[in-house]
Amino acid sequence: MSTPTLTNFFDERWPDVTVASTRELAARGVDHRVLTEAVKRRELVRLRRGVYVRRTTWLSLKPLEQDRLRIEAHWLSTGGSAVYSHTSGARAHGLSTWDVGPKVHVTVPYSGSKTSHGVDVVAHSLPVPEVDLARVAIAPGRIATAVGVERTVADCARTLDIERAAIIGDSALRRGVTIERIRAAAERTRVVRGSRKVEDLLAVLDGRSESAGETRTRLALAAAGLPAPHLQYEIPTIHGLFRADFAWPDLLVILEFDGDSKYFDYRPTAEALLLERRREVALMEEGWTVVRTR
Repeated sequence: MSTPTLTNFFDERWPDVTVASTRELAARGVDHRVLTEAVKRRELVRLRRGVYVRRTTWLSLKPLEQDRLRIEAHWLSTGGSAVYSHTSGARAHGLSTWDVGPKVHVTVPYSGSKTSHGVDVVAHSLPVPEVDLARVAIAPGRIATAVGVERTVADCARTLDIERAAIIGDSALRRGVTIERIRAAAERTRVVRGSRKVEDLLAVLDGRSESAGETRTRLALAAAGLPAPHLQYEIPTIHGLFRADFAWPDLLVILEFDGDSKYFDYRPTAEALLLERRREVALMEEGWTVVRTR
């Protein structure tokens, strides 16, 4: 079967899901022989034993989206029995992550051997009370069990450096989680190791940082010993309200973190850039200095 023929074959038979199991594919007339050939011809990517995604789909995804599909693949291959935690819990809940690696993290009563979970899995042996468990949709119609958001932040504080953990924690605060609830979830574990790291993280979290880049910039400013800025500081201009990521009003200095989504997610590119530039010029005419970073 040629590659173009394989492509057409899967166009007609692929189920209405992104990640498919051998059982789902068999129901659509795709047998093991075809799957083996499709992986060989780079038509499919095998994410785990018995779980596949179309290669064109896989290559079109950002790394973070690919990592989420790895969780879905694990869920399919294990019958939905796992409890996703740490960075995988963060991803399952839709929290922001940055540079935390592709492995799937699960929490189990006993970690067992590495081979019992697979080389793509990190197993943590920790108690998780029922109050700290949540049911999360990882894809339409696919509901997984994950550690709750508050406990997820606490667990990540124990295992990640403060920068990566803060990105997750800030994201949780933007969702309405509170410092007190994170601390309570950490205390329910009765795990002493890493408690200092949890408190260190809670001391620097701020939900006003709206992206991973803003969180990293805020921590870098603090590490450099600079005065604490006002976050999301609103300044009226003749062209409308300017909301600065970081501002020092007494110094008339603004620092903007220019992530791509800031300009391109909500309005046409040209309009967004023109409006932003007009407001920036208006601020400069009033004595402000605007510095941009990425």
